[in-house]
Amino acid sequence: MSDAKPARYQPLPLPDRQDVTAEQSAAGASAFHDKMRRRHTVRDFTDQPVDRAVIEQIVATAGLAPSGANHQPWHFVAISDPETKARIRAAAEEEEEKFYAGGAGDEWLSALEPIGTGISKPHLEIAPWLIVIFAQRYGLRPDGTRFKNYYVPESTGIATGFLIAALHHAGLYCLTHTPNPMKFLTEICGRPDHEKPIMILAVGHAAPEATVPAAAMVKKPLSEILTVNPKDPE
Repeated sequence: MSDAKPARYQPLPLPDRQDVTAEQSAAGASAFHDKMRRRHTVRDFTDQPVDRAVIEQIVATAGLAPSGANHQPWHFVAISDPETKARIRAAAEEEEEKFYAGGAGDEWLSALEPIGTGISKPHLEIAPWLIVIFAQRYGLRPDGTRFKNYYVPESTGIATGFLIAALHHAGLYCLTHTPNPMKFLTEICGRPDHEKPIMILAVGHAAPEATVPAAAMVKKPLSEILTVNPKDPE
């Protein structure tokens, strides 16, 4: 419902139904876990081109994500133009200088130290694509009137998860980058003020010398991220 027009509920038979056995379900879950276990974030990219058609297909996959009232409150801007990427890098590094000069606070900087981040962001120019993710605070109808979007951060977060999984499935690598503030992205990307930039994804192929922080390989065990059938405290 891109223009949020009032509509009556119309149930349709479930399309694309999956009827699988318990064994097939377990195998599918295991295979996808194994696939995603091999996903890694890198900061070192090559300038090897990635076809626009691949990026378009991946963003189309992100657009399949569920959203509050099916309003799909997101917009993705894909950038391969070197001049625009250079502008984004310059603006991002300007904000990073303030961040690392004390704007972040000692606790935050201490938490980032094992990850190895810093002011310099060459990947914003080297990676063949940047995908900037915007969350739409509200929608606009064709006549310019507004309509409310619901669960905007949650919906956009789910779509971003789809996007990252699709990138990995296509054999590509990405790096999430969240300079703060990000208002410069609204201007550079030519987006309206009611869209809030929330993330830059640098996208491409990993460089031969790419590394990952040792700390990033440490994941919480299942026992710390899952509770099954919680009991009320007595």
